[in-house]
Amino acid sequence: MWRRTFIGALVGMTAFSLAAGAQTPDRVYRLGHLANSADSETFTRQITLPELAKLGFVEGRNLVFDGRVGELDALPGLMRELLAGKPDAVVAVGPAMGPAGAASRTVPVVTFGFDPIELGLAASYARPGGHVTGVVILISDLEAKRLSLLLEAVPDRRRIAALVPARNGANEIALRKAAAGLGIELLVFPATTPGEYAAAFAAMRAEGAQALVIAATPQFQRDGMQLATLALEARLPTVCEWAEMARDGCLIGYGPSRTALRQRIADQIAKIFRGAAPGDIPIERPTVFEFAVNQKIAKSLDVSVPPAVLARADEVIE
Repeated sequence: MWRRTFIGALVGMTAFSLAAGAQTPDRVYRLGHLANSADSETFTRQITLPELAKLGFVEGRNLVFDGRVGELDALPGLMRELLAGKPDAVVAVGPAMGPAGAASRTVPVVTFGFDPIELGLAASYARPGGHVTGVVILISDLEAKRLSLLLEAVPDRRRIAALVPARNGANEIALRKAAAGLGIELLVFPATTPGEYAAAFAAMRAEGAQALVIAATPQFQRDGMQLATLALEARLPTVCEWAEMARDGCLIGYGPSRTALRQRIADQIAKIFRGAAPGDIPIERPTVFEFAVNQKIAKSLDVSVPPAVLARADEVIE
């Protein structure tokens, strides 16, 4: 449906007809933020807003930041609240991308997470063409990479569990394809809320899972410490979405540099504030990746991570 309505969205681009240039003196800019995790908003405040300040947009001076956080079903309503404040742009993280993109064809949306092209929100990375730009974290490619790293760390494990978000099939599709190529058995366990985690891990034990991939989603990142504790109790070597999640108790954390990506979002927002059309701002892909291994967890699980894997890690937690 998104692709069928894409041409219609181009008509709305007249709202973005001003050429990119210097920001308007004395103007106050409004930045909305929509996410299903408070951590996502925290990262934006800690990384993106300071970068925006370097570019001349300072919260409390000429920038108003308006954030909304809620569960998936609440996101459309929260986006309508943001639009009522007449934002100059809205940052949408992960599952918030769909509701944010659907709510308006004129308000610029800067995304972080899923591929906007796959969601029908953009025509291409180089020229998105509509009202959406942002950064993409290459979920499909990186889910396959994480599974491969996990098998390098524990090569004797062949029954691998995958904890996936119940409402996003992209993670599961990517992991099933990767598992088929690697010749392993993938056991998939969906979870929608934290209340379902304990039952999912009990099912993993019952089905004889030998290791675990925790899929990439803001919800699982938010609950990283809880999930890592459950994985340790289940004696499952686990790979997670971000390098810092190894410090929360995953055996392996691998993903893009969150700092680098959120800094790039600041640059895109600044261009929009200065008059650039989001459809002319390229969607950016990660170029910096971080890889961490938690040796304390490995010892707790009686796992010997091969030296070749440790040598490639950016961080080894002893």
